[in-house]
Amino acid sequence: MPAPALKPVLPTMSAPRVREAIRQYLSEAQSDSHEVQQKALQTLVSITKVSPQNRSLVSQTEGAILALLALSKSSSDSIQVLSLSVLFNLSLNPDLKQSLADIKTLKHLNSIIASLTSAESGKVASSLVCSLAMLDKNKAKFGVAGTIQLLVKVISGPRSPAIHHLLSSLAELVRFHGNCTLAVREGAVQALIQVVESSDSEDLAGTSLQVLGLLARFDEGLNALSKTDQIVSSMVEVLKGRCMLSKEGAAEILLLLFDESEGCVRDALRLPDFSTLVADISVRGSPRAREKAALLMKKIMDDDLDSYVDGNPMFSQW
Repeated sequence: MPAPALKPVLPTMSAPRVREAIRQYLSEAQSDSHEVQQKALQTLVSITKVSPQNRSLVSQTEGAILALLALSKSSSDSIQVLSLSVLFNLSLNPDLKQSLADIKTLKHLNSIIASLTSAESGKVASSLVCSLAMLDKNKAKFGVAGTIQLLVKVISGPRSPAIHHLLSSLAELVRFHGNCTLAVREGAVQALIQVVESSDSEDLAGTSLQVLGLLARFDEGLNALSKTDQIVSSMVEVLKGRCMLSKEGAAEILLLLFDESEGCVRDALRLPDFSTLVADISVRGSPRAREKAALLMKKIMDDDLDSYVDGNPMFSQW
């Protein structure tokens, strides 16, 4: 017999009755009937979406995690997405992140992302990766599981409907130095710059630039950026765009490049639009963009590098 509808009555039910209802729904989620499975999983998604206590109760139910993982391997896209959604909701509880990040689970998430058979499954799996990676202790596990290399490979390939989620996951993972090294060796810098230059979505470009900025915090990433052909002109082109997030990211990367190489400063000063763009952003940009633009201006003036541009008086307009 199906369990009572949980959503309307759950707040008034005692803890033992809630546990029993959750067990019933987990049992129904493993039914041979697709309709029964779907309804049970939809309820589990609903009750774990907003309640940390319900998430804990589900995780404490014997066999629950293994059952949800098994269901996430279903040939049915809807069952796969719903079971992954329950797991994602559970991962929102900080105390559950470590136990959920089992190496077999991580490799299973990799397989979903790699297959790209379902755009929605890829999005939820990527979101689960990002959520689990927010616990610093889990970041290295993803490196061991091969997730970094996979994300770079997928981002480098044909445009995935889940690309924004993939970029967010990579952004979280490369905050760990070891993962940054793996990403750079796999060609993440070139892949991300390709997204920036070819994307028709400024949001995607902005997120890609954020990841590049995170990579550039470490020597491996910064060296790879500074060796990239036309990197300065590429970042200046971004400054001409409309997306403020992209401008912030490009200005941050230029600052890092300027600190790394005087040659990058010379390259920037030779571009006719550079000084005007930076001056404009320092006045009309977002607070963070204005801050970065002011630092760019200060960096150039403090280093007295106007002599590098063949006597061209770059600062007269400032």
